[in-house]
Amino acid sequence: MGKAHTATEALQEFTVWLETERRASENTIEAYQRDIANFIAFLVDHLGGEPHVTDLKGLSRHDVIAWLAKRRSEDNLAASSRARAASSLRAFYKFLDRRLDSANAKAMMFETPRRPHRLPRPLPQSLAPKAIEIAGDGEGDDVPEWVLARDAAVLTLLYGAGLRLSEALALTGKDTPAPQSLRVLGKGRKVRLVPLITPVREAVNAYVKLCPFPAAPDEQIFRGLKGGPLNPRIVQRLMERLRHRLGLPETATPHALRHSFATHLLANGGDLRSIQALLGHASLSTTQIYTGVDAARLMQVHSEAHPRA
Repeated sequence: MGKAHTATEALQEFTVWLETERRASENTIEAYQRDIANFIAFLVDHLGGEPHVTDLKGLSRHDVIAWLAKRRSEDNLAASSRARAASSLRAFYKFLDRRLDSANAKAMMFETPRRPHRLPRPLPQSLAPKAIEIAGDGEGDDVPEWVLARDAAVLTLLYGAGLRLSEALALTGKDTPAPQSLRVLGKGRKVRLVPLITPVREAVNAYVKLCPFPAAPDEQIFRGLKGGPLNPRIVQRLMERLRHRLGLPETATPHALRHSFATHLLANGGDLRSIQALLGHASLSTTQIYTGVDAARLMQVHSEAHPRA
């Protein structure tokens, strides 16, 4: 590897690899790019010039620790974000090793910042449906009927089917009328089948019928006021208004409805394996954390289901 190969050029090759071979999601690629570009910018000052791959090969773990320390003190980056940045850099160095023949194990011998352990906070069972109801009636707001139906349909998909917001907004004309089982492309481009109960299908179909912007099979069904694809921020603002009306905490976000879907299923007798499949989690431990499973609930399930109980 010659000195002419800059770190920025290596980042560009890494990005192409993520897109074409890893088939990483757009959000993942953007996060990697942002973190590694920040690391390269740090090295410009740290080394006194544009870093090359040979420079990356010669760094020590102390250089990486200095970067993470700067991110904490000057950029005021939270521990979770610094942990993600560290993971991005580890992935980049693996790429340098395997694809650009520039291994540097000693630079990766640093302790990853610990992520704070935060259990998700679902909405109370009585308030999740209430939030959807309020979103659908507008409570006197001067909002077009199709927009109210849209808002109710999106929130119903999050709470009634456990979709991520990005997954719900990615639905296209080919997904209508709403089927009994929806094919969802989730994180890591993994496909899963999600059953849609009758209220979910009815909410989606009611919106599609009212929407003034018919969607072709490859066009997103959820639209903004001017007909473009619905911006996730609109749904986030909707939840902010619902929080105010229902007196909910700031943790009541669109994603909290997905938490609520899983937690309420478990509370009403659903098993972890089934919920894992519905959520699209690769690991059961993720589902356990996600649903806030406690020891008492696990003991209850054990005593009710074990043949020797």
